[in-house]
Amino acid sequence: MIKTVVHYFDIVEYSEALTQMKEYTASRNLFSDDQLWFLQHHPVFTQGTSCQLSPKHNPRNIPMVKTDRGGQITYHGPGQLVVYILVDLKRKKLGVRHFVNQLEQIIIDFLAENNIDAHRKEKAPGVYVGGKKIAALGLRIKNGCTYHGLSLNVDMDLEPFSWIDPCGYVDMEVVNMKDYNASLSLTHVKKSFEKHLLAKLNAAAELVNANL
Repeated sequence: MIKTVVHYFDIVEYSEALTQMKEYTASRNLFSDDQLWFLQHHPVFTQGTSCQLSPKHNPRNIPMVKTDRGGQITYHGPGQLVVYILVDLKRKKLGVRHFVNQLEQIIIDFLAENNIDAHRKEKAPGVYVGGKKIAALGLRIKNGCTYHGLSLNVDMDLEPFSWIDPCGYVDMEVVNMKDYNASLSLTHVKKSFEKHLLAKLNAAAELVNANL
């Protein structure tokens, strides 16, 4: 039976995670396990394939990485839960749009369980609370398999988002889960979201603590 292997990492350099995702995806065959990688990143701005945007300010000299996911510019940093989703969509007989919608709904349902009323926004992928972005999605598909994934703001420093147009939208405000539920911690969110995500994906899992 094909398993979904869940890897827990600590704070990881973005470029290192990108290299490992690409290598795993390139090496996959029909019997390769699907994988979910739970991690945080050191501060980094990332640009999607078609993105020409750069930070308007960068007083901390945060590095910027050109990557191969869809979407525009965003920021990752400690206190944000990143989940990389390495799934064989062809094997699951799922279309990309359906899968993105499914991931958005999974996040919306998870936030509702934590007393946060979230929603989609037309023509702006991701998840929002009162028009403010709380989660972002960006995928790359190669040979029917996904990599990259989603980021959920839990309790992070949001200031670097003010130096960019998040996901290409001018004056887009960004929020944390902690803004709406002060009792939340990243550790709690990581564990509960992992269970929630696996249940919604109907996946049996093997948990692995690992280092990139």
